[in-house]
Amino acid sequence: MTRPPLYVRRPFLAGVIRQLPLLAVLLAVGAGLLLVTFEHWRIGLVVVGLSLVGAALLRLLLPARQVGFLAVRGRAVDVVLLAGVGLALTGVALAVPGT
Repeated sequence: MTRPPLYVRRPFLAGVIRQLPLLAVLLAVGAGLLLVTFEHWRIGLVVVGLSLVGAALLRLLLPARQVGFLAVRGRAVDVVLLAGVGLALTGVALAVPGT
């Protein structure tokens, strides 16, 4: 006798597990914004930018069933937009002259 899948036995837990990639990205963005709040804006923006690049990698590598709400559009569009915005934000944060 086989057990039913997790989404049948524990739908809430299965939903939380499915959103773990998004939760990881949101925690990293939150950490970056917290750094910006405490006047470490350059490091904070680099953290936010690199977390968006990480989101692009997660979107590229994980199957559609495991990526959760990181999948908004098609895979290629999501990856290009997330990586592009993440790299642009990181580049601008590193290019602005410091004091």
